[in-house]
Amino acid sequence: MVGIPQGIVPALREHLATYVQDEPGALLFPGAKGGPLRRSGFNTRTRWVDVVKEMGLPGLHFHDLRHTGNMLAAESGAGLKDLMARMGHDNVRAAMIYQHAVRGADKTITDAIDRQIVGRGDDEGDGPAELLAPVS
Repeated sequence: MVGIPQGIVPALREHLATYVQDEPGALLFPGAKGGPLRRSGFNTRTRWVDVVKEMGLPGLHFHDLRHTGNMLAAESGAGLKDLMARMGHDNVRAAMIYQHAVRGADKTITDAIDRQIVGRGDDEGDGPAELLAPVS
């Protein structure tokens, strides 16, 4: 089970009301004729290509949405095991790629350490930790 951000609930409700039949076992994302979506022909037999062009995002692939969600999850500061669970991954490699890609976390960590140091009244330091130092 994965939590759904409240910000997308209205769009999900609209999708359900528009595209999903009101019957047990109905497909959440039905194809044009009501059957399941298939990977083969997705970019030629669905409206995906037209819709992403209309949105100003030509070349956007459906799987890119998963990458976006994983990047947003990694930016939250969640731990490796929590990211793995949310992404549905069994090994750490993919989750580590997303964590590595989110370099803004370094500044967040640096700022948190700085608040701890400044909060202790250490007047002998060299000032706030504003720069990132490479670590090998």
